[in-house]
Amino acid sequence: MAPALLWKLVRDRLGLMSSAAAYGDAVRIAIGPKVLYFFNHPDHAKYVLADNPTNYHKGVGLAQAKRALGDGLLTSEGELWRKQRKVIQPVFQAKRIAQQANVVAEEAAGLVARLRAHAGGEPIDVVPEMTGLTLGVLGRTLLDSDLGGFSTVGQSFEAMQDQAMFEMVSMSMVPMWVPLPHQLRFRRARKDLQRIVDDLVRRRGERPPGDDALSRLIESTTREADPLVGRQRMRDEMVTLLLAGHETTASTLSWTFYLADQHPEVWERLRAEAVEVLGDRLPTFEDLHRLRYTTMVIDEVIRLFPPVWMLSRLAQEADVVGGYDVPAGSDVLICPYTLHRHPAFWDQPERFDPERFEPGRAVDRPRYAYIPFGAGPRFCVGNNLGMMEAAFVVAMVARELRLTKVPGYRVVAEPMLSLRARGGLPMTVRTA
Repeated sequence: MAPALLWKLVRDRLGLMSSAAAYGDAVRIAIGPKVLYFFNHPDHAKYVLADNPTNYHKGVGLAQAKRALGDGLLTSEGELWRKQRKVIQPVFQAKRIAQQANVVAEEAAGLVARLRAHAGGEPIDVVPEMTGLTLGVLGRTLLDSDLGGFSTVGQSFEAMQDQAMFEMVSMSMVPMWVPLPHQLRFRRARKDLQRIVDDLVRRRGERPPGDDALSRLIESTTREADPLVGRQRMRDEMVTLLLAGHETTASTLSWTFYLADQHPEVWERLRAEAVEVLGDRLPTFEDLHRLRYTTMVIDEVIRLFPPVWMLSRLAQEADVVGGYDVPAGSDVLICPYTLHRHPAFWDQPERFDPERFEPGRAVDRPRYAYIPFGAGPRFCVGNNLGMMEAAFVVAMVARELRLTKVPGYRVVAEPMLSLRARGGLPMTVRTA
C-alpha cells in the first residue's frame, strides 16, 4: 500500500483528488487492494451519472457508509431506491415548495433575530447557527414537526458522519464491536437517532396524516409484513432525510458568509439587492427570480465548495468511459470539487467570481461541468427547496447584518459526507 496515498485518503482527501486531477481527466489510483478510476471531464460525468446509471451503483464511501446510515435514499439501490424515491418525490414538487416559502422566510427571520442578539459582542460559530436554522426549516416544511426540542440531534449526526467516513477510509475492515472512541460515540448516536425517529413518528401519528414526508414514510413503512423491518426502514429513511435535508444547506450557507466576507464588494451588492427587492418585508416565492445576484453568489459558492464533493460509483459490468476500460467491480469517482475547478471549462477556477453565472455567460460551458446537485436519476431531490432556503437566508442576513470572520482564524474545508468548515466558523456580528 502506498503510504503517501493512504495518508492522503485519511487526512487530505481533497488534496488526493486535486493531485489526481493534475495528472489528467482519467487517472487510475491504486490504494492497497483498491483500484479507483478517477474521471474528471464533463463527458465522463454525463456518461456515468446520466447515460448509463444502471451500471453504476453507489461506490466506495457510501457503500461502506451503509453500516452507519442504513438503507436510506442516499445509499439504497435498485427497486428499494425507486420505491423510496416514489414515496418522497411528491413532497418536493414545485407547487408544494412554493407554498412553503413563508415558512422558510419565518425561520430565516428567526435566525436574523438570533444573530442580531450577538451584534457587537463576542464572536459566534455560525455553523451551528446555520444547522439550527436548516433543521427548523426541514422540520416544518418536510415533516410537519418541530425539531427544536431535540437538542442532541446535531451531535448525533456529527458522530454518524464521523463513523461513515471511518467506514470509507478503513474499507469497513474494522468490526463495529471494537470499542474505539468514535465507534462508541456512533453507537450512542444511533440509539439517540432511533429515539428521535420513534418520538417523531409517535407525535405525527397522533394527528391526521398529511402530504408531508413523515406521513408518507409512516404510511409506506407500516405496509411491511414484518414490523421490525418496517421500524428499521423508518429509521434508515428518516436518518437519511434528516441528514441530507439539513447538512448540505447549512454547509452552503456557512461557506457563503465566509466568502462574502472575504469579498466586501459582494456583501455590499447582496445587501443592496435585498433592500431593493425586499424592502423591509419577508421574501416571498415570487421574489426568488428577482434575487438574481444573490442566486449567482450561491451558485458560485457551491461551485467552489459543492456540499456533495464526491460522487462514487461501483461498476456492475465492464464498461468503457471516455475511451478508457473500466473492469467490472471497479470503483469510479466523479468529483464535483475538482470538476468545478477544471481550467478547460472555468476561467481562473480558484477565483470567487459570482458574475461567471450571469445569464448568457454559460452558453459555451458543458452542462456537466457544473454538477453541485449530482446528475441523472439520482439528481438531488431537494435542490429547489435548498436553493430557496439559501437565497432567502443570505438576502435577509445581508440586508440587516454584517458577519466578519475572526482575524487570524484559518478556515479549512473538511470533506465528510458534505464539504464543511473544519472546527466551525467563528464570526463577529454587527448591524448593517
